Amino acid sequence: MRINDPVLLAEVTHAFHAYETALMADDIPAMDALFHDAPTTNRYGVGEVLYGIEEIRAFRKGRGGSPQRKLGRVAITVYGDTFATADAEFFREGSDHRGRQTQSWVRFADGWKVVSAHVSLEGSTS
Repeated sequence: MRINDPVLLAEVTHAFHAYETALMADDIPAMDALFHDAPTTNRYGVGEVLYGIEEIRAFRKGRGGSPQRKLGRVAITVYGDTFATADAEFFREGSDHRGRQTQSWVRFADGWKVVSAHVSLEGSTS
């Protein structure tokens, strides 16, 4: 298996940063386009557990935008031709807690999509 094919790594890196831009702008259609549209797509957040794209969409619509943040270290790895992981540290404005985000990306016919995501804050219990 090839790890980090340069072309595929560039594609996933672009998709990752497109998602981050959409997240900071609360661009719900763009975020939705980057998540796999399926009941098997899941997201665990700092205070929520969401199973299926419909729960994820409902959460985004009701949230009123993500807290603003700056990315720290980002590690993206592509395994073969169709699977990748993206691990990122982030720092929310006004907080000294480091956040962590992990995304699993799968390459579908219509591009790279998040199929699983997990977000947490260091030192946070909720």
